[in-house]
Amino acid sequence: MAYDLNRRTALRGMLGGAAVTVGVPLLDCFLDVNGKAMAATGNAMPIRFGTWFWGLGVNPTRWFPTKAGRNYDLPPELAPIAPLQNKISVFGNFNVPLDGAPNLPHVSGGAAVRTGRALTAERGLPGESFDVTIGDRIGSRSRFASLDLSATGDPRNSLSGRGGGNLNPSEISASNLYSRIFGTGFKDPNSASFTPDPQVIARRSVLSGVTEQRQSLERAVGAADKAKLDQYFTSLRQLENQLDAELTKPEPLQACLVPRKVPGLPVNAEIENVMMSHELMTDLLVMALACDQTRVFNMMFNNGASSLTRIGSTITHHQLTHEEVLDPKLGYQPEATYFLTKIMEAWLYFVTALDKVKEGDGTLLDNTLVFAHSETAFAKFHTIDCMPMMMAGTAGGKIKSGLYVDGAGSPVSRVGLTMMQAMGVPMDRWGAKSMETNKTIGEIIA
Repeated sequence: MAYDLNRRTALRGMLGGAAVTVGVPLLDCFLDVNGKAMAATGNAMPIRFGTWFWGLGVNPTRWFPTKAGRNYDLPPELAPIAPLQNKISVFGNFNVPLDGAPNLPHVSGGAAVRTGRALTAERGLPGESFDVTIGDRIGSRSRFASLDLSATGDPRNSLSGRGGGNLNPSEISASNLYSRIFGTGFKDPNSASFTPDPQVIARRSVLSGVTEQRQSLERAVGAADKAKLDQYFTSLRQLENQLDAELTKPEPLQACLVPRKVPGLPVNAEIENVMMSHELMTDLLVMALACDQTRVFNMMFNNGASSLTRIGSTITHHQLTHEEVLDPKLGYQPEATYFLTKIMEAWLYFVTALDKVKEGDGTLLDNTLVFAHSETAFAKFHTIDCMPMMMAGTAGGKIKSGLYVDGAGSPVSRVGLTMMQAMGVPMDRWGAKSMETNKTIGEIIA
């Protein structure tokens, strides 16, 4: 039998007198000769962006490489990334100038990395985080504008938002995350059938019906209220785009395999449970990306003032960084360093999970850019110079990987600007005061 093959191809037949239809996944013949775009439409393979955060930094002399460029050395505490070193870049000597603003412990560093601005209040963000800016560019047509996750059980553990003190809350339960992604409302992209949800149609109609009133309201208020309305309606426009996506039959996706429902786990900061929760959330997030449910994500492994503990202990990771004596022979705090080792193992798991999924002629990691960072360099003294940062994936070939980049004391905002430009954000400058920059990191631009 000859087939007219295209991305909507389905196998049809009879079984027991009833008609049956079986969908066909994203085959190589549906892609262009480079395996990077849909042959029928020319649409590029989706590119994703995400962040991965860990709290309480590193022991700088045992973590930062000393050799710039490729084949950088791996000090003891960076050694866990060795299996994927060629796909992970490390950044050192990028600083956070505060221009007289206070260094708020475990808060200022993370906020500056995400916004390019110094924080002046204890809570929230001083501006829009770059993941949100990128999400507006690449995430508006997926079901979820972003997925925000926290493995330690605190929904307030977030560094994502539009500023103004607002933060996007994090999902803390792997079982709830499964229901949110693959429960009601999920449309399998490899299913031959597609029926729009009537409730989604109704919600979309309601939003479309208030356009004139919205415009009238914007004309009737002052500048400050107009700015607030603009932020609010930006969120509504995102919701409209997401509803439109739910009303459109998705492209078949080779890598999309709907996972089994995950069990409920204890939600707390015990490192043993956090590692398991992180792995389950990672696996679900990977399939959410592969099934094109979202193209933007934020994974918080632990919080800035890390509340991680070990089963049977009441002493937190944070306490240890301040109270544990430096071992005179080792030159570091072994109990506190234990948590850093587990954090690096978790980061490797995350990157490996993305790299295991075949997509086109590469992997899901190849079509993703993941930025990992902490909020401090050396937690014992709350330092925010030489911020520890990493990057994995190539964003579909736009970014080079496997490098150590020495920032020579330049501001961390250079990293954010480089990533936003790589993800297609039309931005020439980013940051404020001493963190304002127009200088990207040429070493990693492909």
